[in-house]
Amino acid sequence: MQKQLHKKIALFKDAELVKQAGVYPYFRVITSGQDTEVVLNGKRVLMFGSNSYLGLTNHPKIEEAAKKAITKYGTGCAGSRFLNGTLDLHIEAEKKLAAFVNKESALLFSTGFQVNLGVLSSVTGRSDYLILDEYDHASLIDGSRLSFSRTLKYRHNDMGDLEQKLSALPESAVKLIVVDGIFSMEGDIVKLPEIVEIAEKYGANIMVDDAHSLGVIGESGAGTASHFGLTDKVDLIMGTFSKSLASLGGFIAGDEIIIDYLKHKARSLIFSASMTPASVASVLAALEIIQSEPERIEQLWSNTRYAKQLLHDGGFEMGPTESPIIPVYVRDNHKTFMLTKMLQEDGIFVNPVVSPAVPSDASLIRFSLMATHTFEQIEEAVEKLSKAAAILEIPLLKQKFEL
Repeated sequence: MQKQLHKKIALFKDAELVKQAGVYPYFRVITSGQDTEVVLNGKRVLMFGSNSYLGLTNHPKIEEAAKKAITKYGTGCAGSRFLNGTLDLHIEAEKKLAAFVNKESALLFSTGFQVNLGVLSSVTGRSDYLILDEYDHASLIDGSRLSFSRTLKYRHNDMGDLEQKLSALPESAVKLIVVDGIFSMEGDIVKLPEIVEIAEKYGANIMVDDAHSLGVIGESGAGTASHFGLTDKVDLIMGTFSKSLASLGGFIAGDEIIIDYLKHKARSLIFSASMTPASVASVLAALEIIQSEPERIEQLWSNTRYAKQLLHDGGFEMGPTESPIIPVYVRDNHKTFMLTKMLQEDGIFVNPVVSPAVPSDASLIRFSLMATHTFEQIEEAVEKLSKAAAILEIPLLKQKFEL
């Protein structure tokens, strides 16, 4: 007799159908380091699907720092931060990250996802409210699901809808507005000045997820609050290390009293092994490079402007991006898969975004820039994208617009 779990799982056919069509684009095996070029199936491919915005994943100083940490501390901590897994290296990183984002204190977690699970599941209670932008990252949504608080969502970057939601909530309740700094699929920046104004009007607190903002915007890459000059108005700043900081893990920063509370309440911290020594050392080295080499961020933005100009001139629909994340709309699931496959075969790696992540008529490829891309690489990618789009008869914008 077949068990019920197997019956249920057997109903999932989505991935198999895409595989049978020969356009499955996930779990592609890379046999090289993450750089502007990677090796895929023995072939060199230009990488335009990476979150390594500053191109630091192969930096020799970071590699050396990781090696030294392994030599001194070993490969793992064999326990949680709460018990035996706190190293002096963790404390050093927390102090430097807090200073970087201009907050009193910070706390390291083993992944960025765990930060959001731990914080949102514990920081508010049964009579409180979490208010999320509908386009917030999945980790924020999942964290809110673990909370005993009531969760409300407002339309993406719609300040009128946010205010309407807040105005109906009890004055005595804790109200935490939780937003991405840069939205990971659309590439647009949160309307933080307006959110701060509304939050102050209704006595709400603010948490910003800066996963895609650190190393990209703000003073020396310090993120969204710094970008708008509103650090003192944001209560919690979250960041990840798997993007600009070339490692793995995450952190939350804020007032010392809140961070101390999370040390004793965030279950994804207390019941999970701590960040490995090599990962923490990599973060420290990356942070030093970011702060000492501002030209990296300048080059990232130069590359971003150049790519957007070429895509604009090619007639592509990009959406309201304000960052190195450029969504190129295809508006058809199958054509999005086909485009991804054709580009890979032609030496360009991009990421498809299809339903159910977005409606089929909003499907897109996510074209991401790194500081270490050359203009020649960007030109090659856009040229090949244009060729594939013509073959697939992907409609281009007929009306040009001002960038």
